[in-house]
Amino acid sequence: MDKRNYLVVKDSVSEKLLEELKQREDISAQRMKRLLALSDLTRKENSPLKFIVDKILSMEIFKDFDVIEVPEIVTVRDNFDLLNAPLDHPSRRETDTYYVSKDYVLRTQTTVMWPFYLQKEEEKKKLEKEGEIGLLSYGKVFRKDEIDRNHFPVFHQIDGLYICKKEKKIIGISELQEVLAAITKAIYGDSIVFRFLEDTFPFTEPSTQIEMQREDKWLEIVGAGVVHTQVLSNLGIDPSIYNGWAFGFGLERIAMAKMNIPDIRIFWSNDSRITGQFKDIDSQYEEISKFPMTYRDISFVVDKNTSLNNYYEIVRDCAGSLVEQVELSDKYIDEQKFGSDKISYTFRIVYRSPERTLTNEEVNQIQEKIIEKTKEELRAAIR
Repeated sequence: MDKRNYLVVKDSVSEKLLEELKQREDISAQRMKRLLALSDLTRKENSPLKFIVDKILSMEIFKDFDVIEVPEIVTVRDNFDLLNAPLDHPSRRETDTYYVSKDYVLRTQTTVMWPFYLQKEEEKKKLEKEGEIGLLSYGKVFRKDEIDRNHFPVFHQIDGLYICKKEKKIIGISELQEVLAAITKAIYGDSIVFRFLEDTFPFTEPSTQIEMQREDKWLEIVGAGVVHTQVLSNLGIDPSIYNGWAFGFGLERIAMAKMNIPDIRIFWSNDSRITGQFKDIDSQYEEISKFPMTYRDISFVVDKNTSLNNYYEIVRDCAGSLVEQVELSDKYIDEQKFGSDKISYTFRIVYRSPERTLTNEEVNQIQEKIIEKTKEELRAAIR
């Protein structure tokens, strides 16, 4: 392969949808606008996530890999269909994914770079001529999720893809393990203890993952696999001639383990007492202070088919980065009391800022907003 190329893909439909989104004022649009406005931390200087990305880009194995940047608003076809995601896969649901329109979503994975790259005629010609291609993509992805120290609706991933002619190399599990081991050692050092496990992904078969030992626990860090023959066919590449490997992982998880970062909200902080601690990939985070937590409980009755992710979205809308965790503490059904199609939930909302002490007054105001939004959006009866 030749030296690395940097590619930025523009999509006129995505850009038009973004402009239309900016004009919308519905709740869903407001949420998506807030998420899209957040910085891409993989490209922000002195961000722990950029340190991880830079380390991977500097690895010998990836020195000739192209880097591609693709839109954050992508088609359902590119994000799911071409990558072999089953029609009934949970990630396709509106309770899990942000839909800009019926056919477009906020990308849920950087794996979506595959169709953007491999459907380009010039890249197919390059593959045919050189017999191999390699590419990397990284940036923000978006998923509706629970609220705790490890989850945020915007996070960052990096994906890698290598495809070659079978006459050049037959790709198998051993090739995958070499790549995963190299990444793990580059980030955590040669002495890191790790192991390989079988895994499954829609776009690779067979698949594997690597776990590293952290104190007395095992932490899953990187997944990979042989590129699925059906996905190659979907992208117009003959699987009888070509094969390849791919990997992908969440960067926050990697950085939290590497730099001793206890809370995903730390990455978004602009507090100089926090940001000033990160100088390079070997920086270790030290809490500036353990600010006190406070909590509020809320109980409400809703339809049984209500997705809890919708409730988590409401809490994030109202509390932003001041909420540390939302814990489901109780749920029960009482047909005589609530009706056959209703269910009661009780949540404990834990408030804590990593930067300052919260006042009871501001927490109470946030809690009142959450109560009103819960009644309004979920048609909930507060208990």
